[in-house]
Amino acid sequence: MTTGADPQTEGAGRSRIEAAFDLLPDALIVFDAAGRLSGCNRAARRSLGVADDAATPDLGGLLAAAPGLAPEDRAELARAFEVAASGGGGEAIVRCASGQIFTLVGHGFGDGWTVALATEPTRPRSATLHGEIDALTGLMNRAAFRESISDAEIEMRSRAAATALLYLDLDRFKQVNDTLGHAIGDTLLARAAERMRKALRSDDTLGRLGGDEFGVITRTASREAVEALAARLIDFVSRPYLIDGHLITVGVSVGAAFMPADAAKADDLARCADLALYSAKDDGRGTLRFFRPAMSEQAAARRLLEIDLRKAMVLGEFELHYQPQMPADGGEVVGFEALLRWNHPTRGRVSPADFIPVAEETGQIVAIGEWVLRTAAAEAATWPERVAIAVNVSPIQFRSNRLVETVAAVLERTGLAPHRLEIEITEGVLLHDEQTNLATLARIHAMGVRVAIDDFGTGYASLAYLKRFPFDKIKIDQSFVREMMSSADSDAIVGSIVSLGRKLGMTTIAEGVETAEQLRRIRSHGCAEVQGYLTGRPMSQQDVRDLLNPERGRDARRAT
Repeated sequence: MTTGADPQTEGAGRSRIEAAFDLLPDALIVFDAAGRLSGCNRAARRSLGVADDAATPDLGGLLAAAPGLAPEDRAELARAFEVAASGGGGEAIVRCASGQIFTLVGHGFGDGWTVALATEPTRPRSATLHGEIDALTGLMNRAAFRESISDAEIEMRSRAAATALLYLDLDRFKQVNDTLGHAIGDTLLARAAERMRKALRSDDTLGRLGGDEFGVITRTASREAVEALAARLIDFVSRPYLIDGHLITVGVSVGAAFMPADAAKADDLARCADLALYSAKDDGRGTLRFFRPAMSEQAAARRLLEIDLRKAMVLGEFELHYQPQMPADGGEVVGFEALLRWNHPTRGRVSPADFIPVAEETGQIVAIGEWVLRTAAAEAATWPERVAIAVNVSPIQFRSNRLVETVAAVLERTGLAPHRLEIEITEGVLLHDEQTNLATLARIHAMGVRVAIDDFGTGYASLAYLKRFPFDKIKIDQSFVREMMSSADSDAIVGSIVSLGRKLGMTTIAEGVETAEQLRRIRSHGCAEVQGYLTGRPMSQQDVRDLLNPERGRDARRAT
């Protein structure tokens, strides 16, 4: 059809019409008489999640450019468009696998058809139903918050709306709970939750995942915006709290992940945020960490380590080495500390720094610790009566409520005299459920077993614990010994600990003695015993036997 109009004028007219078509608030898709796609405005593209610059030569291309549609959804929508753009008009409803619902209504005009596309809105859930509210904080509970992540996934798929998920964990909360009680801990959680609310925008979603863990869903998806949000959260939560006369300070660690950049599904997004939070806690706390793909590799490596660790006991891959403890002024060995070693068939020698934290987190440390205790005591029973054995006990073993019975059973089975067994604990044992653990220590001490406090001087409450329990031995942390020749403060601390131990009737032993100069300085302070590479490196069971009974060792070597 010819209108006689100037081509440039006609082109400009069509551009203005197309611009007006794009500005219409209703989502409209136009088909010609043959059912071919001839127009799609911006509102329709956004309803489908199609980018403005995506090539859409036909209906198939339009639906293929919608990132949130599964193949079966595209096929169903194509059929629905045919129904809506058929003679006499029509209406079709499509429920997609993503959860999005589309309603299509056809209208005829001239020799073509316009299909109006409507979608059910996906908005953040509000926890208004019974069972969706966390009673302590008034926030969404874990189940409701998890549904909100799923809603965010649907919104992302239907509207190409990027989302960020933040997981938060309070730092040092467990110490507050254990030392000041659960009532104050609950008040602290409620106060922290209120501060989190104040740090968020009105359209952000906040929930309590359980314990001292929280989650935030934010539609502000830029890295800079999430950094600013996390900074507000860390600042607000970390300010001191005054609760029942106690001035309390806690921090918060934050892990963040983006959808769809890091994950396209709710479950995967939650996993990514959790890995990022784990990294934040591991990197010093009070920080924000974004998810990185390497975190998934690290998590996979950790899972493999867990599996190998579970098999190690059954396959006999553990062994004990023993480091001598010597009188500071010279003489024969007075004891050994049992040190756990893991010889993996393909990993080789695995460092305790790598596998002990995993064993503690998974609870495997209880069985491993019992094996160490049984094996060390059985070996010590073959040594001369003057030689003792020291075994380190994890805080996790105390929580298992089996330690007293295990110690009693080991002494009975091996015949080891109780005074030759020394249980070493760190401050961490007493930080958790102090009264119960002190009672456990008292029961062990009543058997005649000696108790030592390890890494003394590195915690905040060591002096208080010396008043609450009659320790037999104080182990001076090696960091002070290492620095005592170059730091007057460290030297003074060592001298003070030795003097304190003497006044309290407790033996002092310096760990990490590596040089003759350190040994001389330790002696000048009056420290009773030393342990370190200078006086003896960790050694195998056979090397210990050779050291304690040279004649038998020489005979054994001649026989071989």
